[in-house]
Amino acid sequence: MAEPHETIKKLMEEFVPFNAFLGIRVTEIRKGFVRMEVGFREELIGDPRRPALHGGLLSTVADTCGGGAVWTMVDENTRISTVDLRMDFLRPGPPEDVACEASVVRIGNMVGVSDMRLFAVSNPERTIATGKGVYNLKHPSK
Repeated sequence: MAEPHETIKKLMEEFVPFNAFLGIRVTEIRKGFVRMEVGFREELIGDPRRPALHGGLLSTVADTCGGGAVWTMVDENTRISTVDLRMDFLRPGPPEDVACEASVVRIGNMVGVSDMRLFAVSNPERTIATGKGVYNLKHPSK
C-alpha cells in the first residue's frame, strides 16, 4: 500500500488533467507542506515583450500547491475545493522553471488555510508572488 502522501502526489500530478497539461510536479511533500515545480515552456509566457510568465500559471500553481498542503493534514479521501485565493504579484516571473512552496496555516473542521510563495528555481531567495488560499473540506462519510 502506498504512503498517503505518495497517493496525494500521484493524484495531483496525474489525476487532474490541467495539472498534467501544465506539467506540475510535486517535488516535496510532508505533513503541512508541499513544494511543486513547473518546467518552463514558451507557451507559459504571458507578456512576450518582457518576457514574463503568465499570472494565470502562477495562480494555478499556487492554488494547487496550497490545496495540496491542506490535503496532507486530512484524510486522503477528504475532498478539497478552493473557497478563496488571494495572490500578490511582486515581480515578473522570469522565463524559466518556477517553484511554489505552500505551508498550512490552520486546519479546522470545515476549512483549511495555507500560505504560498512562488520563485524561480534558479533563484529561490527572490520571491515572484505570494498567495493565501482558503479551502473547503468535505470529509468522507463515516
